[in-house]
Amino acid sequence: MLAIEKKTKGHEGKCTPNVLPCRINHNGPVDASKRYWNPTQTADDKTSAYFRGRKLYGKKVTVPEGYRGVVLSTTDRILPKPAAETNEDEEDAEEEPEVKIMEEQSDFDEIMVWGHESVPENAADPYVKGMDEWIAFSQQIHSYKPADSSTA
Repeated sequence: MLAIEKKTKGHEGKCTPNVLPCRINHNGPVDASKRYWNPTQTADDKTSAYFRGRKLYGKKVTVPEGYRGVVLSTTDRILPKPAAETNEDEEDAEEEPEVKIMEEQSDFDEIMVWGHESVPENAADPYVKGMDEWIAFSQQIHSYKPADSSTA
C-alpha cells in the first residue's frame, strides 16, 4: 500500500509531463534548451517537435474534472501504525501490510503524449487509451453500490 505526502520543501509546482515514443535512460527533470526541444503549433493547430531528428506530433490529454495528476518519488519511509492497531493480543488478527510513503514532487492538469509522424489516437495509443480506461474504471468503482444482502 502507498501513502502520498506533499513535500513542504522543494515542491516544484505545476508541470506538463511529456510521454515520448522512445527509451531514454533518465527519469527526472532536464534543463532542455530550445536547440534540442522546441515544440511548436503547426498551421493546422497540431503540436509538433523534433527529437534527435525525428518529427513528433503531440496530443494534449487533460486530467478530467475531479481528478489530480501528481509526479511522485519513492522514499524509504514507512507510515507508522496507530497505537491501537499495534496490540498483538489478538491471534486471529490479519497482518496489515506496511504502508510506504511517496512524496509529491509536482502536480499537473495535462499530459502531452507524442507519436512518430502522427498524432497519437485514443484507440491506438496505450497511454491515451490507458488514461481513458483508468478514469472510466475508477468512476465505476466510485459509483458502485453493493446489492442489499438483507433482501436475499
